[in-house]
Amino acid sequence: MALCSAFCPRISTNFRPKPFSSFPSKPLLSLSFKVFSSQATDASSQGVPFADKFSGRVGFLGLGIMGSPMALNLIKAGCDVIVWNRTKSKCDPLISLGANLCASSAEAALCCYWYSSSPEEVAANCDVTFAMLADPESAIDVACGKNGAVSGMGPGKGYVDVSTVDVATSKLINEHIKARGALFLEAPVSGSKKPAEDGQLIFLTAGDRSLYELVSPLLDILGKSRFYLGEVGNGAAMKLVVNMIMGSMMASFSEGILLSKKVGLDPSVLVEVVSQGAISAPMYSLKGPSMVKSQYPTAFPLKHQQKDLRLALGLAESVSQSTPIAAAANELYKVAKSYGLSDEDFSAVIEALKAKSQDTA
Repeated sequence: MALCSAFCPRISTNFRPKPFSSFPSKPLLSLSFKVFSSQATDASSQGVPFADKFSGRVGFLGLGIMGSPMALNLIKAGCDVIVWNRTKSKCDPLISLGANLCASSAEAALCCYWYSSSPEEVAANCDVTFAMLADPESAIDVACGKNGAVSGMGPGKGYVDVSTVDVATSKLINEHIKARGALFLEAPVSGSKKPAEDGQLIFLTAGDRSLYELVSPLLDILGKSRFYLGEVGNGAAMKLVVNMIMGSMMASFSEGILLSKKVGLDPSVLVEVVSQGAISAPMYSLKGPSMVKSQYPTAFPLKHQQKDLRLALGLAESVSQSTPIAAAANELYKVAKSYGLSDEDFSAVIEALKAKSQDTA
C-alpha cells in the first residue's frame, strides 16, 4: 500500500516551526480565524460573537476528488498539515505546492515534514485528524482497521469524519474514538468538486460540541456555512436525505431533457427556462448544458450518488418511511453503473434513460 504525508506550505519563516523529530508537547503554529457557535453559520458572516484561535497540527486522510482540494485549502491557508492516502500519486499536487516527502525521521529532523506510514501515525502526530473516504467500508477500515487512526488517538485529540456514510458507521467510529478518550465529530459535506476547490462546502456536523467549536476555524477555511445538528448520526442522516433529494432531482431532470428533445423542443432552451423559474437550482444550470452535449465531467461520481441513494433507502426503511421516488431513481443509477458509467459524473444517469428509450423503440 502506497502512503504519503506532507505539511508545511510556503509561508513566512517567521511562522515556520523549528525542526523536530517527535510530536511536540506544544502546538507549533497558531492561526487566528473567526469562530461561530450558532446552529447554522455562514462562514462569511460579519459581526461574529467572538474570535478564537486554532493552534495545532491537522491530519488529513484521503486525497480523492474531494479530499485533495480540501487538504490543499488548509495548506494554502497556512495550516500545519500531514496528509495520507493509499495511492501515493494523489500526493503529487501537494508536493508541487511546496510539500515534500521524507523517508526517515533523520531526514525529517532537517526539514519540517516527515513520512507517515499509516493513518495511525498521522493521528498520533496531529491534534485533529480529518478523514474523507469514499464509502462506509473505507471509513471503517481507515479509522478502525489495522494501523488505523483510532490506534493513534488519545485524550486531547479529535477525529473529524467528513465522509458520507450511514448512521451506523458513524456511530461505530464514534464509539472506537471515544474508547480512546478522544473526541469525535461527524461532518459530511454538501457540495462537490468545485465547491471543495473554492472553499464553498456546507458542513453538516454532529457529535462533540467542544470539538465542533475547536475546528470551526478550519471548517470556515473549507466551507461557506456549517450546521451543528446535535447527536452523532444526525449529520450522516441529514447528508443522506440531501443526496437522496439530489439524486432524484437529477433523474427527473434527465427525463425532462430527453422528453423535450423527443417532442421537438430545444433542450438547451429547456435548461434556460428551468434555470429561471421557480424550480431553479444551481445543479440544473451547471449540469444541463453539458448533459445536452452528452458530456459528463466528473464532479460527483455516479457510483457515489448510487451509494448514497442506497444508504438513504436503508435509513428510510429503518424508520418505515416510504420513498418510492428515490427507490426508482436508485434503480436507474444502478442501470447506469452497469453500463460502465460509475466514474462519470452522476449526471450521466441520463445515458441509462437513453438506453431504455432505445430498448423500447
